[in-house]
Amino acid sequence: MKLYNTLSKKVEEFKALQEDLKQVKIYACGPTVYDYTHIGHLRKYVMDDILVRVLRHLGYEVKHVQNITDVGHLTSDSDEGEDKMEKGARKYGQTAWEVARKFEAYFWYSMDLMGVARPTLSCRATEHIQSQLEMVLDLEKKGFTYLIEDDGVYFDTAKLNSYGELSGHDPRLATRESRLGEVTGKRNPSDFALWKFEKTGEERQMVWPSPWHPRSFPGWHIECSAMSIEHLGEQLDIHTGGIDHIAVHHANEIAQSETFTGHKPFAKFWVHHNFLRVDGEKMSKSLGNFYTIDDVLKKGFTPQALRLLFLQSHYRSEQNFTWSSLQASQSAFDKLLQFYLEIKENRSSAALVDEAQAQKFTSDFFKALENDLNTAEALAVMWQMLKSDLDNTWKYRLLLEFDRVLGLGLASMTKMEQKANLELKDLSEELQELFREREQARQSKDFAKADQIRKQFAQAGYKLTDQKDTVLIESL
Repeated sequence: MKLYNTLSKKVEEFKALQEDLKQVKIYACGPTVYDYTHIGHLRKYVMDDILVRVLRHLGYEVKHVQNITDVGHLTSDSDEGEDKMEKGARKYGQTAWEVARKFEAYFWYSMDLMGVARPTLSCRATEHIQSQLEMVLDLEKKGFTYLIEDDGVYFDTAKLNSYGELSGHDPRLATRESRLGEVTGKRNPSDFALWKFEKTGEERQMVWPSPWHPRSFPGWHIECSAMSIEHLGEQLDIHTGGIDHIAVHHANEIAQSETFTGHKPFAKFWVHHNFLRVDGEKMSKSLGNFYTIDDVLKKGFTPQALRLLFLQSHYRSEQNFTWSSLQASQSAFDKLLQFYLEIKENRSSAALVDEAQAQKFTSDFFKALENDLNTAEALAVMWQMLKSDLDNTWKYRLLLEFDRVLGLGLASMTKMEQKANLELKDLSEELQELFREREQARQSKDFAKADQIRKQFAQAGYKLTDQKDTVLIESL
């Protein structure tokens, strides 16, 4: 297995910290839940999912921890601006806590539709306030912090020789003129907030007492260090995130984590995903090109087609999304599903031949994925295999094996084909009423309630599958 390591700036052979035990510890930067999860987020987490699936295919026991940022992420990387959760609360006319739960539920709803496996552990920043506070107190005791009155506790980057090595440049060398509007009192432009104080008249909704201020809250960077160390230990095998996190967020994580642990290397591998652009431009609501999974469904496309589209580009390459490219991917997925159903139906019970050819396809497929997650090349091998003269039984077996890593869910779709879909009238009156409640929850975008009702149906022996303009009801 080879992965590009942002820290070394090269592709390296992957060896786990506990290679003898075949254990891998992965920490992934999770969403800031102040607004809807968009397709750019979906691409990042789909590719994280591929990484985890490949490692598990290789026999590793993967402990995958992913945070939920529900406090502390300011609108500016320069430690200025309001907390994004407070901004979301004002925008949607709800409390910051309500907004956090609403958009966390929408995130998981989106992940489930995209076939992204849940992490081993998901952790909320607001549920780890004490561990974050203790970490800041430790950094203060070690002499790496200073106080800016009425603003917060800051990390002094001048005391670290290695700060900025992840991005390959030292931001402390930049001129002050390039950072107009920074917090007054910073000793170095690259210094960052560990703990922030509520300003006079701010009336924040999310505040906690601290030794420095009665109404305060953690900085964005400290939460990832505190939670990853609490749940995975002082050293990680892999830390993932977007390339926009390299220069600031991840540089700060390294600084505070390694200072806290006595300069133990924080993460052995740093895996960063490139941006998804839309029609050649940055995604934004002002441009009208901000799309969610619901936008994809409303246009008649399936989540599997979007996942397949993401797999056609390398995770380190910028990808451009267009509706025409998704249409082409939908056609490809429909063709793939048809292939699968046909070879499943027409399998032979005769003894298999051409084992060497089948093994060659398997080897080529996984070699591509083990070469820095080259999903595009792996897909090419898959299509070659399907168009080859291999026996249908081999094709069926190999496609199932490949899809366990690709995550397109072909096997579950086949099961759906084998079941008769029920109609609402086939359910009890109680379940019919519950179904209608769920539809109302979906329309009002109360995804937490909709997901809870879906679980109630599962307990009653029914599976609900959301599709465009309808919901499939199946017996379990």
